[in-house]
Amino acid sequence: MKEKIVNYIEQHMDDYTSYVKFLYEHPEVGNEEFQAMKLLSDALRKNGFDTTEGYVVPTGFIGTYHSGKPGPVIAYMCEYDALPEVGHGCGHNLIAATSLAGCALKSIIDEIGGEVRVIGTPAEENFGGKVSMAKAHVFDDVDVAMMIHPDTKNGLGGRTVALNPLKFEFFGVNTHGCQPQNGKSALDAAVLTYQSISMMRQYVLPHTYIHGIIRNGGEAANVIPAYASMEYYFRGETMAYVKELSEKAIRCVEGACAATGCTYKVSVYECPYDDCIINYTLADALKEEYEALGRKQIDPVDEVPCGSSDVGSVSYCCPTLHGYIKIADPGVNGHSKEMACATISDTGTKALRDGAISLANLGLRLICEKDLLKKAKEEFERSIAK
Repeated sequence: MKEKIVNYIEQHMDDYTSYVKFLYEHPEVGNEEFQAMKLLSDALRKNGFDTTEGYVVPTGFIGTYHSGKPGPVIAYMCEYDALPEVGHGCGHNLIAATSLAGCALKSIIDEIGGEVRVIGTPAEENFGGKVSMAKAHVFDDVDVAMMIHPDTKNGLGGRTVALNPLKFEFFGVNTHGCQPQNGKSALDAAVLTYQSISMMRQYVLPHTYIHGIIRNGGEAANVIPAYASMEYYFRGETMAYVKELSEKAIRCVEGACAATGCTYKVSVYECPYDDCIINYTLADALKEEYEALGRKQIDPVDEVPCGSSDVGSVSYCCPTLHGYIKIADPGVNGHSKEMACATISDTGTKALRDGAISLANLGLRLICEKDLLKKAKEEFERSIAK
């Protein structure tokens, strides 16, 4: 069966690399990935998937193929949003093509049973397509969801931090700068808030990150500003702790407004992200697949939480794998034009092949090796219960 998967993927590498290059040349930012959605959906239809575009969110999609025999539901997640200025500097064009490995599993699934789904999850960078889909119960009946992310190393995944993005708006009273007694400075309220929140950093738990900016602070130096706004990211190991931090920050806002006579408004201005639950059973299985393909330098799961991703929401719905595969040297920064170029390099193409084979083989094993799937699901249940 594995030989059939390898043959299928190698026979279709020209198609996969053409998808990577098209997305590289036509980058679309989150919630605007209409060309990408059509390209990938058409590819799935061509391969016999029942495909729906505009699924849950405007640029989401799902392709489904059921063998007609009982068995687990294996889902592959596509990302395909680009970044402003640097295009596919996070390598989502490569993720999309790699996850079409589902087509390889589909080519043998009639023999082994089960169902394969390829799910287009757009807008990972800011708007959380996976969060919307998790809320819509897309992953509730999925047995395992998987994807592989380009990187400067081969890795089995890593912990992420939960993220709560808050916007603070301050409302005061305009007046002439030489008559400040007649006004109330929204900028003063923002500055006091910034200073207060900055003082919180000393007292937070490890792996906690608080960063923000003053988005609006007035238009002219001789006018006391009646409006100011700030945008903050609060990150920590769990969403519960991040919400606790957020409440402390709101009390800083309240204190600043009490001191300046201003009023305020708090809103969530981007999509909050959950932390990611690691499934070590799936991580170990990915290591076995990488080693079988000759990838010997493989980093273990990174236990130091860093960064945020909407895949966290999926990890609370079903056993989830979010591995990494090397496409560039360690000196290449993520979210850079150099990383984008690496997706269409020879190393990127080799990673596409190996990642696709690994994902398809893992799907095969999870369907055929009942003990492996059972172990992954039991680990998931234990993690959720904590």
